[in-house]
Amino acid sequence: MTTTRTAVITGAASGIGLALARRAAVDGMNLVLADIDAVTLATAAASLNINPDRLLLLKTDVRKAEQIKALADAAYDRFGAVHLLCNNAGVALGRVVWEHTIQDWEWVLGVNLWSVIYGVSEFLPRMQAAGETAHIVNTASAAGLVSTPGMAAYNVSKHGVATLSETLYHELKATNSPVGVSILCPAWVPTGIGRSERNRPADSGAAMEPGEFSAAIEKGMGKAIASARLSADDMANATFDAVGEKRFYIIPHRGMISSIETRFKDISELRNPTPLS
Repeated sequence: MTTTRTAVITGAASGIGLALARRAAVDGMNLVLADIDAVTLATAAASLNINPDRLLLLKTDVRKAEQIKALADAAYDRFGAVHLLCNNAGVALGRVVWEHTIQDWEWVLGVNLWSVIYGVSEFLPRMQAAGETAHIVNTASAAGLVSTPGMAAYNVSKHGVATLSETLYHELKATNSPVGVSILCPAWVPTGIGRSERNRPADSGAAMEPGEFSAAIEKGMGKAIASARLSADDMANATFDAVGEKRFYIIPHRGMISSIETRFKDISELRNPTPLS
């Protein structure tokens, strides 16, 4: 059995991904860090102050199945095992449904949902074959549990991550797998996700100019992110606590619970969706 445990984290150059890397480093784990921005990733990794023997960096476009496979191959070639997989890479776009281009949908779903599908597909069979206790954390969002106006592609991607993870949880439990799974569902956190366009690949085009309602949504998102009270480090600490407890739902922003409960009450009572406050 492997003595030093290894964590693989996507979207690790900043925000929650970097915070997860910091916490994993403090816990003495080997780190395999992936991000589409190789320069920022290298700078972020240098800030961790860990032995280079415990670190592997890989530029990765998580929209690409072959690059996730390369990430898995590299992690296993270097460290022999993976004990924690954080499918964390994410982007956001504030637009009403009719102002989403097809390329917007493909970009957001590619990063937020398909990357999780690829990550689970590549890593889980290897983790199960190793027979060691391991865990997968999929970063969803509070937007995967409610449906906020002006965030259609983001909401769809995160709802997808939530149901994929819930399904996987049931399957792992039913088969007595040594691998566990959790979903991290943050609300607003002061990270760079509101500036996701900075890392939008050229083959994904560019978002159209927002209309009045979409522009107001973008402005509101910016204010909410800037004024957020819980930090990326809070998200990382909550995540590691949940993994230690083998707890599935990680919802650090407890104020979201009432909105989640209202949504499910709307469903159970067959009433129209209640506007989100």
